[in-house]
Amino acid sequence: MEFKDRNVLISGGSSGIGLELSRQLATEGANISIFARTIPQLENALSEIQKFHPGQHSVFPTDVSNEEQVNRSVGQLLEKGWYPDMVINSAGEVQPGYTRDLDLATYHWMMDVNYFGTVNLTKAVLPGMLERGAGHIVNIASMMAVIGVVGYTAYAASKFALRGFSDALRMELKPHGIHVSIVYPADTDTPQLEYENRFKPEAWKNILNFVPATDPVPPEKVARQILEGIERNQEVIIPDAGMKLIFKSINILGKGVFPVLDWLHNRAIKQIDKLNQEHPPDSGS
Repeated sequence: MEFKDRNVLISGGSSGIGLELSRQLATEGANISIFARTIPQLENALSEIQKFHPGQHSVFPTDVSNEEQVNRSVGQLLEKGWYPDMVINSAGEVQPGYTRDLDLATYHWMMDVNYFGTVNLTKAVLPGMLERGAGHIVNIASMMAVIGVVGYTAYAASKFALRGFSDALRMELKPHGIHVSIVYPADTDTPQLEYENRFKPEAWKNILNFVPATDPVPPEKVARQILEGIERNQEVIIPDAGMKLIFKSINILGKGVFPVLDWLHNRAIKQIDKLNQEHPPDSGS
């Protein structure tokens, strides 16, 4: 796919990976429409992409977990004669925490945004793509759609659901000339990661510090590699060399990855316990 003069609809395009995709696509000459919830962020995003390339850009305050809002915003685009050639489902939320501490509302929230948000937007644009016999749907997942880890039962479940949806959708739509890609990004240096780090279990932080190739990746690099994958019509896009290695290892090991993760987890617990014994939390150290 070439991006010049293409209409690209991006959910969550006002921050993080979505915003960087908006910038780079605008530079390539695409016309961008962004769905996101926060009006000030939407306005700032619109100003930025207009600087990169003036075009038929627009923003719509939209909560993708709300089917009615999604249908209304897509309807407004279609009424203007703006038909999306590509949709990037980048809107997402994350809330780490142990299962015993997370309430059911958090599990519903993760599914509503990360999974149903993608389903809502996909179903809203799909009739037009089927009618035209062309289009590209890009779903931003996570490496936690490949393997679930400690502290991420809510988030991983929503991303596993997104992976299943994407895989089935790809097979369903390919005969109709519509491409589906799923993206497995590494941790990316975004405001969302900053929020996530406030709640990330110490055990998982310890594991990440021990495992190579897990440092956060700049969003500019992630977005560039996503667009290169889209240009090549890749069905699976992994925008980081370290994550590609981890992805291949998980696929090769299968269930054999569990002993490795358990060893890393037990190691982390022992190190944290040792540190707490040496420097008790109430000791002022």
